[in-house]
Amino acid sequence: MPPNTTATTGDKPGKSGRKKGRKARLIVLVLVLAIIGGIAYGAYWSISTVRASFPQTKGSITLKGLSGPVTVKRDGYGIPQIYASTDADLFMAQGYVQAQDRFYEMDVRRHMTSGRLSEMFGKGQVQNDEFLRTMGWDRVAKKEYDTKLSAATKKYLQAYSEGVNAYLAGKDGKDISLEYAALGFVNDYKPEQWTPVDSVSWLKAMAWDLRGNMQDEIDRALMTSRLSAQQIKDLYPDYPYSRNKAIVQEGQYDGLTKTFQQSGSGSSSSSTSGSATSTGTSGSSTSSSAGSALTSQLAGLYNVLDDVPTAVGVNGQGIGSNSWVVGGDHTISGKPLLANDPHLSASLPSVWYQMGLHCTTVSSKCQYDVTGYTFAGMPGVIIGHNADIAWGMTNSGVDVTDLYLEKLSGDGYLYDGRVKPFTTREETIKVAGGTSKKIVVRQTADGMPLLSDRDDELVQVGKKATVNTAAPDRGDGYGIALRWTALDAGTTMDAVFAIDKAADWSEFRDGAAQFDVPSQNLIYADTKNNIGYTLPGKIPTRASGDDGSIPAPGWNSKYKWTGFIKQDELPYEYDPKRGYIVTANQAVVDKDKYPYTLTTDWGYGTRSQRITDLIESKIKDGGKISTDDMRQMQMDNSSEIAKLLVPKLLKINLDDKDVREAQKLLEGWDYTQDSDSAAAAYFNAVWRNILKLAFGNKLPKELRVKGQCLWVDKIDSTGPVDDDTKVRECGERDADQAQPDGGDRWFEVVRNLMNQPNSDWWKTPAGVGDRIKADNMNQLFERAMIDARWELTAKLGKDIDTWSWGRLHRLFLKNQTLGTDGPSIVQYILNRGPWKLSGGEATVNATGWNAAGGYGVVWVPSMRMVVNLDDLDKSKWINLTGASGHAFSSHYTDQTGKWADGELLPWSFSDKAVDNSTSDTLVLKP
Repeated sequence: MPPNTTATTGDKPGKSGRKKGRKARLIVLVLVLAIIGGIAYGAYWSISTVRASFPQTKGSITLKGLSGPVTVKRDGYGIPQIYASTDADLFMAQGYVQAQDRFYEMDVRRHMTSGRLSEMFGKGQVQNDEFLRTMGWDRVAKKEYDTKLSAATKKYLQAYSEGVNAYLAGKDGKDISLEYAALGFVNDYKPEQWTPVDSVSWLKAMAWDLRGNMQDEIDRALMTSRLSAQQIKDLYPDYPYSRNKAIVQEGQYDGLTKTFQQSGSGSSSSSTSGSATSTGTSGSSTSSSAGSALTSQLAGLYNVLDDVPTAVGVNGQGIGSNSWVVGGDHTISGKPLLANDPHLSASLPSVWYQMGLHCTTVSSKCQYDVTGYTFAGMPGVIIGHNADIAWGMTNSGVDVTDLYLEKLSGDGYLYDGRVKPFTTREETIKVAGGTSKKIVVRQTADGMPLLSDRDDELVQVGKKATVNTAAPDRGDGYGIALRWTALDAGTTMDAVFAIDKAADWSEFRDGAAQFDVPSQNLIYADTKNNIGYTLPGKIPTRASGDDGSIPAPGWNSKYKWTGFIKQDELPYEYDPKRGYIVTANQAVVDKDKYPYTLTTDWGYGTRSQRITDLIESKIKDGGKISTDDMRQMQMDNSSEIAKLLVPKLLKINLDDKDVREAQKLLEGWDYTQDSDSAAAAYFNAVWRNILKLAFGNKLPKELRVKGQCLWVDKIDSTGPVDDDTKVRECGERDADQAQPDGGDRWFEVVRNLMNQPNSDWWKTPAGVGDRIKADNMNQLFERAMIDARWELTAKLGKDIDTWSWGRLHRLFLKNQTLGTDGPSIVQYILNRGPWKLSGGEATVNATGWNAAGGYGVVWVPSMRMVVNLDDLDKSKWINLTGASGHAFSSHYTDQTGKWADGELLPWSFSDKAVDNSTSDTLVLKP
C-alpha cells in the first residue's frame, strides 16, 4: 500500500455479483491486451490493472494529514457525500475521493491548461501546447494564487492537493486508471504531484469555453471575402427585444440609477456586426483586398483555436445553458423551485462530478454544508445548494475578448506612431518519445499575447495584407493579438467558497462579485421564499464607436479598453413582481435601458422565450408549478423554427409522389422533436437543406464543411472577378464547427428574410440533373423538400414508416484523449453509445446538432437539476455520464440512459436522507 494510505477493511466494488455484460467486456479487454503485450502476461496484467484502479469505497483507510476521521458515504450511483469536522479535512477528503474516481481526467486537464499535453501524448499535441503556452493560463493561475486569493482559499486549495497526493502516493500509472496502462505502451509517463495552481488553472479552461463572441469576430471577418457589409448584417440580425424578453425586466444597477424603468436610453448601441473589419485610425473599413488577406489570417487562427478546448471534450461552439427560478407564489410547495442545465459538448466522463460536502457541525472551524456539481480537480461546489440557498448558472455571453491587428516592425509593434518592443519569454515543450521544442512567446505592453506567432502561415499572409490608406504601411505584415479578461489575475476561486457558504441574498451577491471570469448569469433562490438574478464578471468598457464586434486596430490607442464596469453598476433583479426569472443566454437587459454595451452577440432568445411561455401557461389563472413540471419543461422538445416554416412548407405543390408522401408527415405534426418522430426527421432534413441552399453554399470556404467542394466565382486581390470565371473551392472546417450551424441566429435570419420572398438569398444556381433552380423563397423551399426526401432515403431507407429523428440524431460518448485519437481498439474499449435522442438545436431540451455537418449530437445538457427550496430532499439531479472515470466501473455511464429518457435521480441532502440512500461507507482515518 502507499506509505501514507493504509486500507484496513472493506472490499472494492464489483468483487462479487458482477454482471455478465461486464464479464464479457473484461474478456474483450483481456484478449486485446494479450495481443498487444503477450498472451500470458497480457491476460494477467489486464485483469489486475482493471481491478487495481477501482476505488475502495468500504471499510477504512488511514490518511496522513487529517485532523480527525472523515466519512464518505456513496449512494447506489457511486455519488459521494463527505462528512468532516474541519474545513481542511473536508477539502482534503474531497481531493482524495475525486482522485479515486477521476484522476486521469484531472491529469489531462492540468496538462492542457499548462500547455504540457505533449508530455503525455507525444508530438501530435505540440501545436496545442504552443498555443496554450502563448496564452499562459498556468502563469496567470500562479499569479492569482500568489497575489489575489484569500488565505482561507489558499488553505483549502492546499488541503485539496494534499488529498489528491495522498491518493497518488506509492501508485504506478496502471494502479490509477486503464488509460495510464495504455499510455505505458508508448511512453514512460508517470503522474506528478498535484498542486494548488493545477486547480486554479482549470478555471481558465472553462473561461475559454465561455469567452463570449470571439468566434463571431473571426467569422464576420472571414465573411468579408465573399459577402458585402449588408449581407453580413443580414446574417447577424439585431436581437428581437420586442419578441424575446431580456433577463432583467424589473431590476436595478445600484451605481447608476435605482431602476431600469427610470433610466434613459443610455449609450448602448444596437449590433453593428455587419460592419467590415476596422483597421483605419478612425475606424474606417478595409478594402476588399484587405478583407481577403485578413480572411486567410483569421482562418489560420481559427484552426489553432478550434483544437484547444476539444482536448478535454468541451469547446466554444454551441455553448449555452438553461436556468430559471419560480417563486413560491407560483409553486405547489409555496417555496421556490430552481432549475439548471448547462450545455456543453458531450464528454466521457462528464465535465461535472456530483458530490456533497458536509461539516458534521457547522461552526467557525467547519463552515460548509453544500451539495451539487463540482469539477474534478477543484475544491468546492460550482452549482448546487446549501441549507439556505440554491443557485444556477448560464453563460452570459458578454464580450470579454477582443482581437487586435498589430502592425509589426522589427522586434516591436506600432502604437500611436511609435514602435514599442514586445516582452518575450522562452518556453520549452517536452515531447513524449520525441525531441523537446523551444518557442518564444511575444506579448504587447498590455499583456496581449501575439497569437499569430503560433502559425507560420499567419505571419506570411500578414506580410501580404493590404489595407486602405488610413492604416499604416504593412511593413513586415500584421499580427493578431488577444485581449481577454481571463489573462488578468482574478478572484473566481474565492467566489466559489463564498457562494458555497452564503446564507442569504446579500452574502450571495457579495460572493458573486468575486466571480470575475467567466462572467455568468447567476440565478438564486432561498428557503425564505426569495428569488434573484445577478450578473457578475470583469466586463470591459470601450471607447465610443468600438463595440468589440470586429477585430480592432492595435496601432491606435483609441481602441484600447477604457476600463471595466464597476460591480455595483452591473444588472441584477430581486423578487420581481412577475414571480419568476429565466436565463437561457438571451440578452441580459434591453439595449435602451442600460448605458453600457455588454455584447453585440447575444443568443437570440428562442429557448428563453419558450421557457417563459411554458411558465406563463402553467401559472395563468392561478396555476401552480411542481418539481416534476420543472423537469418536464427541461425536456421540452418543441421546435420554434418548425412552427414558423411548416405552414409554408405544406403549401408547396410537389409533383413527385415520394416527396409528397414525406410532406404529408408534417400534416398535423405538433412540432415536437421526439426521438421516434418521422416528421421531426423530415423537417430537420428540410431545414438543413434550406440553410445549405440559401446560405451555406454562398459562404467562404473557411466557414464551410471540410471536404465539401463547390464551383464558385473567382476572387483576386481586388475582389470577385466579374467574368463568370469559376473555381473549385473546398470547405475547411470540421463538420461540427461549420456554418450555417442552424442555431437560433439562423432562425432569426430566416424569419426576417421570409418577409422578402424575392431576396437574392433565396436564389440558387441550377442544380444537378433535373433539380430546379430557385429564383425565390417558395422555389428554394421546394428544392429543399426534394433534396431532404432523397437525403433521408439514402440514410434511413425509402419506407418513411421506418424513419425516426433518433436514428439520425444520435449521441456517442467518447473518452477524452484516447477515446478520440487513440488506436481504434482502445476507442472501442473506452467509448460508449449510441443513444437515440429527442430534442434539437435551440429547443429547451438542447441536444444540439450542426446543420452544416449532419444530424449527430454535438452538444448536450451536460447535467440537469431541480432544487426544491421547501424540502431540499425532494430536489432532483442527473449527470450525463456517471461518477466514475474508470471505463469498466458500473458507474461509468450508469446515469446516461436515464438522462437520455429525461429522468432525474433523488438528491439526498439531510443526514437521514443520505443515510437511507447510502450503499457504501468509507472512513478516512488520521
